[in-house]
Amino acid sequence: MTHDLIVIGAGPAGLSAALTGAELGLRVALLDEQPLPGGQIYRNVSAAGPRLSRLLGPSYTEGRLLTDRLAGSAVTAHGGALVWDVTQDLTVTALKDGGSLQLRAPQLIAATGALERASPVPGWTLPGVMTAGAAQIALKASASIPDVPVVLAGSGPLLLLVACQLLDAGASVAGLVETAPAANRRAALAHLPAALAAPALLRDGLGLLGRLRRARLPWFSGASRLRVEGDGRACALAFESGGHARLLPAGLVLLHHGVVPDTQLSRLLRVEHEWSDAQLAWRPSIDPWGQTSLAGFRIAGDGAGIAGAKAAQACGALAALGAAHELGFLSLADRDARAAPLRVALRGQRRIRPFLDVLYRPPEWITDPPDETIVCRCEEVTAGRLREMVALGCQGPNQTKFFSRCGMGPCQGRQCGLVVTQVLARALGRPPGEVGAYRIRAPLKPVPLSALAALTVQQDRTNPADEH
Repeated sequence: MTHDLIVIGAGPAGLSAALTGAELGLRVALLDEQPLPGGQIYRNVSAAGPRLSRLLGPSYTEGRLLTDRLAGSAVTAHGGALVWDVTQDLTVTALKDGGSLQLRAPQLIAATGALERASPVPGWTLPGVMTAGAAQIALKASASIPDVPVVLAGSGPLLLLVACQLLDAGASVAGLVETAPAANRRAALAHLPAALAAPALLRDGLGLLGRLRRARLPWFSGASRLRVEGDGRACALAFESGGHARLLPAGLVLLHHGVVPDTQLSRLLRVEHEWSDAQLAWRPSIDPWGQTSLAGFRIAGDGAGIAGAKAAQACGALAALGAAHELGFLSLADRDARAAPLRVALRGQRRIRPFLDVLYRPPEWITDPPDETIVCRCEEVTAGRLREMVALGCQGPNQTKFFSRCGMGPCQGRQCGLVVTQVLARALGRPPGEVGAYRIRAPLKPVPLSALAALTVQQDRTNPADEH
Protein backbone atom coordinates (compact mmCIF):
# COMPACT_ATOMS: atom_id res chain seq x y z
CA MET A 1 0.00 0.00 0.00
CA THR A 2 1.23 3.48 -0.81
CA HIS A 3 -1.29 5.26 1.44
CA ASP A 4 -3.99 4.71 4.04
CA LEU A 5 -6.57 6.73 2.15
CA ILE A 6 -6.87 7.93 -1.44
CA VAL A 7 -9.36 10.67 -2.31
CA ILE A 8 -10.37 11.29 -5.93
CA GLY A 9 -11.68 14.78 -6.56
CA ALA A 10 -10.58 18.05 -4.93
CA GLY A 11 -13.94 19.77 -4.67
CA PRO A 12 -15.70 20.51 -1.37
CA ALA A 13 -16.30 16.84 -0.51
CA GLY A 14 -12.84 15.67 -1.53
CA LEU A 15 -10.99 18.49 0.21
CA SER A 16 -12.98 17.95 3.39
CA ALA A 17 -12.37 14.19 3.28
CA ALA A 18 -8.63 14.54 2.64
CA LEU A 19 -8.14 17.17 5.35
CA THR A 20 -10.15 15.21 7.91
CA GLY A 21 -8.21 12.04 7.17
CA ALA A 22 -4.84 13.78 7.43
CA GLU A 23 -5.81 15.45 10.71
CA LEU A 24 -6.56 12.00 12.11
CA GLY A 25 -3.11 10.75 11.19
CA LEU A 26 -3.87 8.88 7.96
CA ARG A 27 -1.46 9.00 5.04
CA VAL A 28 -3.69 10.67 2.46
CA ALA A 29 -3.26 11.17 -1.28
CA LEU A 30 -5.61 13.58 -3.10
CA LEU A 31 -5.95 13.43 -6.89
CA ASP A 32 -7.72 15.87 -9.16
CA GLU A 33 -7.76 16.43 -12.89
CA GLN A 34 -7.41 20.20 -12.53
CA PRO A 35 -4.03 21.77 -11.66
CA LEU A 36 -5.52 23.70 -8.71
CA PRO A 37 -7.84 22.34 -6.00
CA GLY A 38 -11.44 23.46 -5.68
CA GLY A 39 -13.44 21.24 -8.03
CA GLN A 40 -16.10 22.81 -10.21
CA ILE A 41 -17.73 24.83 -7.43
CA TYR A 42 -14.48 26.39 -6.17
CA ARG A 43 -12.61 26.17 -9.46
CA ASN A 44 -9.48 28.37 -9.50
CA VAL A 45 -10.51 29.98 -6.20
CA SER A 46 -6.96 30.14 -4.87
CA ALA A 47 -5.86 32.16 -7.91
CA ALA A 48 -8.96 34.35 -8.38
CA GLY A 49 -8.28 38.07 -8.29
CA PRO A 50 -10.29 40.68 -6.35
CA ARG A 51 -12.66 41.57 -9.23
CA LEU A 52 -13.58 37.95 -9.97
CA SER A 53 -13.92 37.20 -6.27
CA ARG A 54 -16.36 40.10 -5.83
CA LEU A 55 -18.30 39.01 -8.90
CA LEU A 56 -18.71 35.39 -7.81
CA GLY A 57 -19.41 36.26 -4.20
CA PRO A 58 -18.82 34.67 -0.79
CA SER A 59 -20.35 31.31 -1.74
CA TYR A 60 -17.38 30.96 -4.10
CA THR A 61 -14.57 32.60 -2.13
CA GLU A 62 -15.30 30.58 1.02
CA GLY A 63 -13.63 27.75 -0.86
CA ARG A 64 -10.31 29.43 -0.03
CA LEU A 65 -10.74 28.23 3.55
CA LEU A 66 -10.39 24.68 2.25
CA THR A 67 -7.63 25.30 -0.27
CA ASP A 68 -5.58 27.27 2.28
CA ARG A 69 -5.93 24.42 4.77
CA LEU A 70 -4.81 21.98 2.10
CA ALA A 71 -1.65 23.99 1.44
CA GLY A 72 -0.65 23.70 5.10
CA SER A 73 -1.65 20.06 5.56
CA ALA A 74 0.13 16.73 5.36
CA VAL A 75 -2.04 15.66 2.41
CA THR A 76 -0.08 14.62 -0.69
CA ALA A 77 -1.94 16.49 -3.42
CA HIS A 78 -1.61 15.47 -7.06
CA GLY A 79 -3.00 18.22 -9.25
CA GLY A 80 -3.32 17.63 -12.97
CA ALA A 81 -3.85 13.91 -12.35
CA LEU A 82 -6.51 12.40 -14.61
CA VAL A 83 -7.77 9.19 -12.99
CA TRP A 84 -8.58 6.73 -15.77
CA ASP A 85 -8.80 3.40 -13.95
CA VAL A 86 -9.60 2.01 -10.51
CA THR A 87 -9.55 -1.73 -9.91
CA GLN A 88 -11.49 -3.84 -7.43
CA ASP A 89 -8.48 -3.91 -5.06
CA LEU A 90 -8.63 -0.07 -5.05
CA THR A 91 -5.52 0.48 -7.15
CA VAL A 92 -5.86 3.91 -8.73
CA THR A 93 -4.19 4.72 -12.06
CA ALA A 94 -3.91 8.31 -13.23
CA LEU A 95 -2.33 10.18 -16.12
CA LYS A 96 0.09 12.79 -14.80
CA ASP A 97 2.88 14.68 -16.56
CA GLY A 98 2.58 12.44 -19.60
CA GLY A 99 3.04 9.21 -17.64
CA SER A 100 0.92 6.93 -15.49
CA LEU A 101 0.87 7.15 -11.72
CA GLN A 102 -0.41 4.24 -9.64
CA LEU A 103 -1.40 4.44 -5.99
CA ARG A 104 -3.12 1.96 -3.72
CA ALA A 105 -4.80 2.19 -0.33
CA PRO A 106 -7.21 0.08 1.74
CA GLN A 107 -9.70 2.99 1.77
CA LEU A 108 -10.78 5.04 -1.24
CA ILE A 109 -13.19 7.99 -1.27
CA ALA A 110 -14.62 9.10 -4.60
CA ALA A 111 -15.66 12.75 -4.54
CA THR A 112 -16.21 13.20 -8.25
CA GLY A 113 -19.22 15.48 -7.90
CA ALA A 114 -21.96 16.08 -10.43
CA LEU A 115 -22.53 16.52 -14.15
CA GLU A 116 -25.01 18.76 -15.90
CA ARG A 117 -28.00 16.88 -17.20
CA ALA A 118 -28.01 16.69 -21.00
CA SER A 119 -30.61 18.85 -22.76
CA PRO A 120 -31.17 17.11 -26.13
CA VAL A 121 -33.30 19.62 -28.03
CA PRO A 122 -33.15 20.11 -31.80
CA GLY A 123 -30.05 22.12 -32.64
CA TRP A 124 -28.25 21.58 -29.34
CA THR A 125 -25.13 20.32 -31.12
CA LEU A 126 -24.68 23.54 -33.11
CA PRO A 127 -21.66 25.76 -32.47
CA GLY A 128 -22.79 28.55 -30.17
CA VAL A 129 -24.64 26.21 -27.80
CA MET A 130 -23.15 25.41 -24.39
CA THR A 131 -24.31 24.43 -20.96
CA ALA A 132 -24.76 27.11 -18.33
CA GLY A 133 -22.14 25.33 -16.22
CA ALA A 134 -19.61 25.57 -19.06
CA ALA A 135 -20.11 29.33 -19.21
CA GLN A 136 -19.55 29.52 -15.46
CA ILE A 137 -16.35 27.47 -15.77
CA ALA A 138 -15.04 29.93 -18.39
CA LEU A 139 -15.83 32.77 -16.00
CA LYS A 140 -14.07 31.13 -13.05
CA ALA A 141 -11.08 29.83 -15.00
CA SER A 142 -10.18 32.90 -17.02
CA ALA A 143 -12.77 35.63 -16.30
CA SER A 144 -14.12 35.06 -19.82
CA ILE A 145 -17.56 36.44 -20.66
CA PRO A 146 -19.51 36.14 -23.91
CA ASP A 147 -19.19 39.01 -26.35
CA VAL A 148 -22.51 38.18 -28.04
CA PRO A 149 -26.12 38.27 -26.79
CA VAL A 150 -26.86 35.29 -24.55
CA VAL A 151 -30.11 33.39 -24.03
CA LEU A 152 -30.32 31.01 -21.07
CA ALA A 153 -32.87 28.19 -21.19
CA GLY A 154 -33.84 25.38 -18.84
CA SER A 155 -34.49 25.13 -15.12
CA GLY A 156 -32.68 24.96 -11.82
CA PRO A 157 -30.84 27.21 -9.36
CA LEU A 158 -27.62 27.14 -11.39
CA LEU A 159 -29.39 28.61 -14.41
CA LEU A 160 -30.50 31.60 -12.31
CA LEU A 161 -27.07 31.95 -10.68
CA VAL A 162 -25.22 31.96 -14.00
CA ALA A 163 -27.67 34.49 -15.44
CA CYS A 164 -26.97 36.82 -12.50
CA GLN A 165 -23.20 36.32 -12.74
CA LEU A 166 -23.20 37.09 -16.46
CA LEU A 167 -25.27 40.23 -15.89
CA ASP A 168 -22.92 41.38 -13.14
CA ALA A 169 -19.91 40.68 -15.37
CA GLY A 170 -21.32 42.94 -18.08
CA ALA A 171 -22.55 40.33 -20.53
CA SER A 172 -25.56 41.01 -22.73
CA VAL A 173 -28.32 38.66 -21.55
CA ALA A 174 -31.06 38.63 -24.20
CA GLY A 175 -33.51 36.51 -22.28
CA LEU A 176 -34.26 33.79 -19.74
CA VAL A 177 -36.45 30.87 -20.82
CA GLU A 178 -37.61 28.60 -17.98
CA THR A 179 -38.91 25.16 -18.90
CA ALA A 180 -40.13 23.90 -15.51
CA PRO A 181 -43.88 23.19 -15.80
CA ALA A 182 -46.28 25.40 -13.83
CA ALA A 183 -47.49 22.29 -11.98
CA ASN A 184 -44.07 22.10 -10.31
CA ARG A 185 -44.75 25.22 -8.26
CA ARG A 186 -48.01 23.84 -6.93
CA ALA A 187 -46.43 20.49 -6.07
CA ALA A 188 -43.46 22.18 -4.37
CA LEU A 189 -45.73 23.96 -1.87
CA ALA A 190 -46.06 20.71 0.11
CA HIS A 191 -42.32 20.88 0.82
CA LEU A 192 -42.18 24.59 1.64
CA PRO A 193 -42.52 24.18 5.44
CA ALA A 194 -39.38 22.05 5.53
CA ALA A 195 -37.58 24.50 3.25
CA LEU A 196 -38.42 27.38 5.62
CA ALA A 197 -36.15 25.66 8.14
CA ALA A 198 -33.25 26.62 5.83
CA PRO A 199 -33.83 30.40 5.65
CA ALA A 200 -30.33 31.29 4.48
CA LEU A 201 -30.67 29.10 1.40
CA LEU A 202 -34.10 30.51 0.62
CA ARG A 203 -32.78 34.06 0.97
CA ASP A 204 -30.02 33.26 -1.52
CA GLY A 205 -32.59 32.01 -4.01
CA LEU A 206 -34.87 34.99 -3.54
CA GLY A 207 -31.86 37.27 -4.01
CA LEU A 208 -31.18 35.73 -7.42
CA LEU A 209 -34.80 36.17 -8.46
CA GLY A 210 -34.78 39.78 -7.32
CA ARG A 211 -31.58 40.54 -9.25
CA LEU A 212 -33.09 39.11 -12.44
CA ARG A 213 -36.37 40.99 -11.98
CA ARG A 214 -34.52 44.26 -11.56
CA ALA A 215 -32.63 43.61 -14.79
CA ARG A 216 -35.98 43.63 -16.65
CA LEU A 217 -34.75 41.13 -19.18
CA PRO A 218 -37.23 39.12 -21.27
CA TRP A 219 -38.33 36.23 -19.05
CA PHE A 220 -40.55 33.36 -20.15
CA SER A 221 -41.86 30.48 -18.03
CA GLY A 222 -43.40 27.09 -18.77
CA ALA A 223 -41.60 26.99 -22.12
CA SER A 224 -41.69 23.92 -24.34
CA ARG A 225 -40.74 22.78 -27.85
CA LEU A 226 -37.29 24.34 -27.61
CA ARG A 227 -35.28 24.45 -30.81
CA VAL A 228 -31.96 26.15 -31.48
CA GLU A 229 -32.08 27.84 -34.87
CA GLY A 230 -29.07 28.40 -37.04
CA ASP A 231 -27.30 27.52 -40.28
CA GLY A 232 -23.91 26.26 -39.19
CA ARG A 233 -24.10 28.26 -35.94
CA ALA A 234 -26.72 29.12 -33.35
CA CYS A 235 -28.48 32.39 -34.06
CA ALA A 236 -31.73 32.13 -32.06
CA LEU A 237 -33.80 30.03 -29.66
CA ALA A 238 -37.31 29.12 -30.77
CA PHE A 239 -39.88 27.90 -28.23
CA GLU A 240 -43.50 28.03 -27.12
CA SER A 241 -44.64 29.86 -24.00
CA GLY A 242 -48.07 31.04 -22.89
CA GLY A 243 -49.65 29.45 -25.95
CA HIS A 244 -47.52 31.50 -28.36
CA ALA A 245 -44.53 30.71 -30.57
CA ARG A 246 -41.49 32.76 -29.56
CA LEU A 247 -38.11 33.51 -31.06
CA LEU A 248 -35.18 35.07 -29.20
CA PRO A 249 -32.13 36.03 -31.31
CA ALA A 250 -28.87 35.01 -29.64
CA GLY A 251 -25.22 34.54 -30.45
CA LEU A 252 -24.90 32.05 -27.58
CA VAL A 253 -27.51 29.69 -26.13
CA LEU A 254 -26.86 28.26 -22.66
CA LEU A 255 -28.88 25.16 -21.75
CA HIS A 256 -29.32 23.73 -18.27
CA HIS A 257 -31.73 21.23 -16.70
CA GLY A 258 -30.11 20.59 -13.35
CA VAL A 259 -27.17 18.49 -12.24
CA VAL A 260 -26.96 14.75 -11.59
CA PRO A 261 -24.43 12.53 -9.79
CA ASP A 262 -21.36 11.54 -11.79
CA THR A 263 -21.53 7.74 -11.53
CA GLN A 264 -18.81 6.79 -14.04
CA LEU A 265 -16.36 5.64 -11.38
CA SER A 266 -18.95 3.85 -9.28
CA ARG A 267 -20.23 2.12 -12.42
CA LEU A 268 -16.70 1.07 -13.29
CA LEU A 269 -16.41 -0.61 -9.90
CA ARG A 270 -19.80 -2.33 -10.32
CA VAL A 271 -21.21 -1.15 -6.99
CA GLU A 272 -24.94 -1.16 -6.36
CA HIS A 273 -26.97 1.78 -7.69
CA GLU A 274 -30.57 2.88 -7.35
CA TRP A 275 -32.81 5.08 -9.44
CA SER A 276 -33.87 8.29 -7.71
CA ASP A 277 -37.28 9.37 -8.94
CA ALA A 278 -36.91 12.61 -6.96
CA GLN A 279 -33.78 13.67 -8.87
CA LEU A 280 -34.46 11.63 -12.04
CA ALA A 281 -30.99 10.15 -11.93
CA TRP A 282 -28.92 7.17 -10.82
CA ARG A 283 -27.12 7.31 -7.52
CA PRO A 284 -24.89 4.76 -5.79
CA SER A 285 -26.24 2.97 -2.73
CA ILE A 286 -24.22 4.04 0.33
CA ASP A 287 -24.45 3.83 4.11
CA PRO A 288 -24.23 6.89 6.44
CA TRP A 289 -20.41 6.79 6.17
CA GLY A 290 -20.37 6.78 2.38
CA GLN A 291 -19.55 3.05 2.20
CA THR A 292 -20.66 1.34 -1.01
CA SER A 293 -21.21 -2.36 -1.68
CA LEU A 294 -17.46 -2.71 -2.41
CA ALA A 295 -15.39 -2.95 0.78
CA GLY A 296 -13.23 0.13 1.34
CA PHE A 297 -14.82 2.15 -1.47
CA ARG A 298 -16.76 5.20 -0.28
CA ILE A 299 -18.51 8.01 -2.11
CA ALA A 300 -19.01 11.51 -0.74
CA GLY A 301 -20.70 14.65 -1.98
CA ASP A 302 -22.90 15.21 -5.01
CA GLY A 303 -21.64 11.99 -6.60
CA ALA A 304 -23.94 10.18 -4.16
CA GLY A 305 -26.92 12.54 -4.50
CA ILE A 306 -27.26 16.26 -5.20
CA ALA A 307 -27.25 18.38 -2.05
CA GLY A 308 -24.83 21.28 -2.62
CA ALA A 309 -21.35 22.37 -1.56
CA LYS A 310 -21.82 22.66 2.20
CA ALA A 311 -23.59 19.31 2.41
CA ALA A 312 -20.74 17.85 0.36
CA GLN A 313 -18.19 19.09 2.89
CA ALA A 314 -20.04 17.36 5.70
CA CYS A 315 -20.33 14.15 3.69
CA GLY A 316 -16.61 14.22 2.90
CA ALA A 317 -15.69 14.52 6.57
CA LEU A 318 -18.12 11.73 7.51
CA ALA A 319 -16.63 9.43 4.88
CA ALA A 320 -13.13 10.13 6.22
CA LEU A 321 -14.29 9.38 9.77
CA GLY A 322 -15.72 6.08 8.54
CA ALA A 323 -12.43 5.24 6.81
CA ALA A 324 -10.37 6.16 9.88
CA HIS A 325 -12.51 3.96 12.11
CA GLU A 326 -12.27 1.06 9.67
CA LEU A 327 -8.47 1.37 9.70
CA GLY A 328 -8.27 1.52 13.50
CA PHE A 329 -7.38 5.20 13.81
CA LEU A 330 -10.62 6.02 15.65
CA SER A 331 -12.68 4.16 18.21
CA LEU A 332 -16.39 3.71 17.56
CA ALA A 333 -17.25 6.21 20.29
CA ASP A 334 -14.79 8.81 19.00
CA ARG A 335 -16.02 8.41 15.43
CA ASP A 336 -19.65 8.92 16.45
CA ALA A 337 -18.84 11.90 18.69
CA ARG A 338 -16.97 13.66 15.88
CA ALA A 339 -19.75 12.84 13.45
CA ALA A 340 -22.62 14.25 15.55
CA PRO A 341 -22.22 17.98 14.65
CA LEU A 342 -21.56 17.06 11.02
CA ARG A 343 -24.87 15.19 10.81
CA VAL A 344 -26.71 18.17 12.32
CA ALA A 345 -25.17 20.44 9.67
CA LEU A 346 -25.98 17.93 6.94
CA ARG A 347 -29.64 17.70 7.94
CA GLY A 348 -29.84 21.49 7.83
CA GLN A 349 -28.47 21.61 4.30
CA ARG A 350 -30.76 18.84 3.08
CA ARG A 351 -34.00 20.38 4.38
CA ILE A 352 -34.45 22.47 1.26
CA ARG A 353 -33.64 19.67 -1.18
CA PRO A 354 -37.15 18.14 -1.60
CA PHE A 355 -38.53 21.62 -2.32
CA LEU A 356 -35.89 22.30 -4.98
CA ASP A 357 -36.17 18.83 -6.52
CA VAL A 358 -39.90 19.29 -7.08
CA LEU A 359 -39.77 22.98 -8.05
CA TYR A 360 -37.09 22.46 -10.70
CA ARG A 361 -38.03 18.96 -11.85
CA PRO A 362 -37.18 18.82 -15.58
CA PRO A 363 -40.10 18.66 -18.00
CA GLU A 364 -40.97 15.22 -19.33
CA TRP A 365 -40.36 16.26 -22.91
CA ILE A 366 -36.60 16.45 -22.19
CA THR A 367 -36.60 12.64 -22.19
CA ASP A 368 -38.80 12.43 -25.31
CA PRO A 369 -36.89 14.35 -28.00
CA PRO A 370 -38.00 14.30 -31.66
CA ASP A 371 -36.65 11.44 -33.78
CA GLU A 372 -34.19 13.67 -35.65
CA THR A 373 -32.57 15.00 -32.45
CA ILE A 374 -29.04 13.74 -31.75
CA VAL A 375 -28.82 12.11 -28.31
CA CYS A 376 -25.30 10.64 -28.41
CA ARG A 377 -23.07 13.48 -29.59
CA CYS A 378 -19.91 11.36 -29.88
CA GLU A 379 -21.43 8.84 -32.31
CA GLU A 380 -24.23 11.09 -33.65
CA VAL A 381 -27.00 8.66 -32.73
CA THR A 382 -30.49 10.15 -32.86
CA ALA A 383 -33.51 9.57 -30.66
CA GLY A 384 -35.22 7.94 -33.62
CA ARG A 385 -32.38 5.43 -33.93
CA LEU A 386 -32.82 4.52 -30.26
CA ARG A 387 -36.50 3.87 -30.83
CA GLU A 388 -35.59 1.69 -33.81
CA MET A 389 -33.39 -0.37 -31.49
CA VAL A 390 -36.34 -0.93 -29.18
CA ALA A 391 -38.49 -2.00 -32.13
CA LEU A 392 -35.77 -4.51 -33.04
CA GLY A 393 -35.85 -6.01 -29.54
CA CYS A 394 -33.19 -4.14 -27.53
CA GLN A 395 -34.13 -4.08 -23.86
CA GLY A 396 -31.55 -1.73 -22.38
CA PRO A 397 -28.61 0.64 -22.96
CA ASN A 398 -25.95 -2.04 -23.38
CA GLN A 399 -27.80 -3.93 -26.09
CA THR A 400 -28.54 -0.62 -27.75
CA LYS A 401 -24.84 0.34 -27.54
CA PHE A 402 -23.83 -2.91 -29.25
CA PHE A 403 -26.15 -2.43 -32.22
CA SER A 404 -26.06 1.36 -32.63
CA ARG A 405 -22.68 2.46 -31.16
CA CYS A 406 -24.60 4.85 -28.90
CA GLY A 407 -22.34 5.50 -25.88
CA MET A 408 -19.18 4.11 -27.52
CA GLY A 409 -17.55 7.50 -27.98
CA PRO A 410 -14.78 9.14 -25.93
CA CYS A 411 -17.16 10.19 -23.14
CA GLN A 412 -18.35 6.57 -22.60
CA GLY A 413 -21.92 7.69 -22.19
CA ARG A 414 -21.08 10.37 -19.64
CA GLN A 415 -23.23 12.84 -21.58
CA CYS A 416 -25.89 10.65 -23.14
CA GLY A 417 -26.24 7.78 -20.67
CA LEU A 418 -29.03 9.19 -18.54
CA VAL A 419 -31.08 10.36 -21.51
CA VAL A 420 -30.61 7.00 -23.27
CA THR A 421 -31.95 5.16 -20.21
CA GLN A 422 -34.99 7.45 -20.05
CA VAL A 423 -35.74 7.39 -23.80
CA LEU A 424 -35.55 3.59 -23.78
CA ALA A 425 -37.69 3.40 -20.64
CA ARG A 426 -40.39 5.51 -22.27
CA ALA A 427 -40.29 3.45 -25.49
CA LEU A 428 -40.36 0.15 -23.57
CA GLY A 429 -43.05 1.28 -21.12
CA ARG A 430 -40.85 0.33 -18.16
CA PRO A 431 -39.36 2.27 -15.21
CA PRO A 432 -35.80 3.59 -15.74
CA GLY A 433 -34.60 1.57 -12.76
CA GLU A 434 -35.53 -1.64 -14.60
CA VAL A 435 -34.01 -0.56 -17.92
CA GLY A 436 -30.55 -0.05 -16.39
CA ALA A 437 -27.48 1.92 -17.36
CA TYR A 438 -24.32 1.61 -19.43
CA ARG A 439 -21.63 -0.80 -18.28
CA ILE A 440 -18.50 1.34 -17.86
CA ARG A 441 -14.98 0.12 -18.61
CA ALA A 442 -11.49 1.60 -18.31
CA PRO A 443 -10.11 3.93 -19.44
CA LEU A 444 -12.66 6.32 -17.96
CA LYS A 445 -11.34 9.09 -20.19
CA PRO A 446 -9.12 9.01 -23.30
CA VAL A 447 -5.42 8.56 -22.58
CA PRO A 448 -2.47 8.43 -25.01
CA LEU A 449 -1.06 5.03 -25.94
CA SER A 450 2.33 6.20 -24.68
CA ALA A 451 0.92 6.45 -21.14
CA LEU A 452 -0.38 2.90 -21.35
CA ALA A 453 2.89 1.59 -22.74
CA ALA A 454 4.93 3.26 -20.05
CA LEU A 455 2.63 2.23 -17.21
CA THR A 456 4.71 1.83 -14.07
CA VAL A 457 4.00 2.01 -10.40
CA GLN A 458 5.48 5.24 -9.14
CA GLN A 459 5.80 5.26 -5.39
CA ASP A 460 5.18 8.61 -3.74
CA ARG A 461 8.53 9.71 -2.42
CA THR A 462 7.04 11.88 0.30
CA ASN A 463 5.07 8.95 1.71
CA PRO A 464 7.10 5.79 2.32
CA ALA A 465 5.53 2.70 0.81
CA ASP A 466 5.46 0.75 4.05
CA GLU A 467 2.55 -1.52 4.69
CA HIS A 468 0.39 -1.57 7.76
